[in-house]
Amino acid sequence: MLAYLHIPFCDSKCHYCAFNSYENKGTLKQNYMQRITQQLRFELEKFNAQNQSITSLFIGGGTPSTITASWYEPFFEMITPYLSGDAEVTSEANPHSATKEWIQTMNSLGVNRLSFGVQSFNADKLAFLGRNHTPKIALQAIENVSNLGIQNISLDLIYGTTMDTPSLLKEDLTIVSSLPINHLSAYALTLEEETPFYTRNDVANGSEELARNFVGQIIESGFAQYEISNFGSYQSRHNKGYWEHQDYLGIGAGAVGFLKNRRFYPTKSIEEYIANPLAQEIEELNNEDLHIERIFLGLRSVIGISLEHFSSKEMQRVKILIEENKLTCKDNRVFNNDYFLSDEIALFITQ
Repeated sequence: MLAYLHIPFCDSKCHYCAFNSYENKGTLKQNYMQRITQQLRFELEKFNAQNQSITSLFIGGGTPSTITASWYEPFFEMITPYLSGDAEVTSEANPHSATKEWIQTMNSLGVNRLSFGVQSFNADKLAFLGRNHTPKIALQAIENVSNLGIQNISLDLIYGTTMDTPSLLKEDLTIVSSLPINHLSAYALTLEEETPFYTRNDVANGSEELARNFVGQIIESGFAQYEISNFGSYQSRHNKGYWEHQDYLGIGAGAVGFLKNRRFYPTKSIEEYIANPLAQEIEELNNEDLHIERIFLGLRSVIGISLEHFSSKEMQRVKILIEENKLTCKDNRVFNNDYFLSDEIALFITQ
């Protein structure tokens, strides 16, 4: 079982960001942090957490590092007894707000993995994306984490912007390869509604050649690909837990929870969440919904899909894909050979 905590606060909103996050609601932070423990208690009972351990906790956002580290203490006091002894406890962080003191306090609370939203080490590209840190600040934040003895460090890169050239991406990757990290997430820029980038036609570079070359260079640099956007000698337990269709608690405004065949959606509004952190919409998933999800998720990662999950009709299509070398079959599981075609392959199988 997994747990996810959403922190919907940011110091500034990036031009491409469509996540549930807000930049001008800092006065609500303390009330919000008090309410998350109320919801956590509710979710632990609902998920019957006493009878199964939480193997991974992920704190995402928004920007978790905009919250004073000590304000997380009540949350950790409540959830720590339910964490497995070797639980992966990750927090996202912005290099600009993740001070050495913040990192140190979060580590003392139990965080053993940091994920930095770096996006690029090119100053002009950072400004283009609306990031509020410099390359120097990003490098210092990663050094601070490493110096504290935290071994599991990840960073995010964004590619597929009109600023990207093979040389710019290669320079980013050269810097990444020199850092004490063991995990890299690389995301292609997507234009989401209600973002400053959405109405512009001069921000995205959808070149498949650029994307494939960049992913190939990441792998050649020693970061093995284990999911469509994730690479590294360390494979995030939390990421893989989603692809394995594990249950997960979703804590906070805009978080999502999943238990067996139901999804739980707390309100996205911070104000409404503070007023009632237990209110949530529930989506019931039928067997067909779960079946299709399992196929889509399995094809996006090294998890793969057991042959027993396919119907006879689907199995015929799987055999065609194996013959065309788009899928590999090993130990009664099929694995995707080309993550760029994940959704197309899934649609072909399930249509």
